[in-house]
Amino acid sequence: MSDTAIAGRTVAESRVQLVQFMRPEHANALGNVHGGEIMKLVDEAGALAAMRHARTAVVTVAMDSMTFTEPIRIGALLTVSAELTYVGNTSMEARVEVIAENPITGERKHTNTAYLVYVALDESGRPKRVPPLIATTEEERARLAEGAARQAERKRRRAAASVRASAESD
Repeated sequence: MSDTAIAGRTVAESRVQLVQFMRPEHANALGNVHGGEIMKLVDEAGALAAMRHARTAVVTVAMDSMTFTEPIRIGALLTVSAELTYVGNTSMEARVEVIAENPITGERKHTNTAYLVYVALDESGRPKRVPPLIATTEEERARLAEGAARQAERKRRRAAASVRASAESD
């Protein structure tokens, strides 16, 4: 990785919105949208936000917990919005929000929010340095600070897991 400075990009430059009509083939055994379908869309939106920022291929390396607060019904119009909330040297965190809308009544419900981490890759599949993230609003600056705290916690958990694995192998 080069030490050459990379021009930063704003949070707004990373924003992505996917809209998907949920059909019967997306249903689980209860007739609601299968959680895996939602997770797939969340990962796609997050990855696209990361690619927009890094201007290169990315891979998913982590998904923080995703709680489904409302079921999503077949026939709903799903809006999946993603933007970056933290950037390290090669990794990027995306905040992804899911809104389900009844297209007939117009009723909209926030169903979940998830945080995912992606690593940028160069042409050889090696981690690649990414541009800094520029927060332009107070809300973006707060999310950037929260993202840094989440990343520090992820690193702490990885280190603890590594210590446990090393102790178990002795």
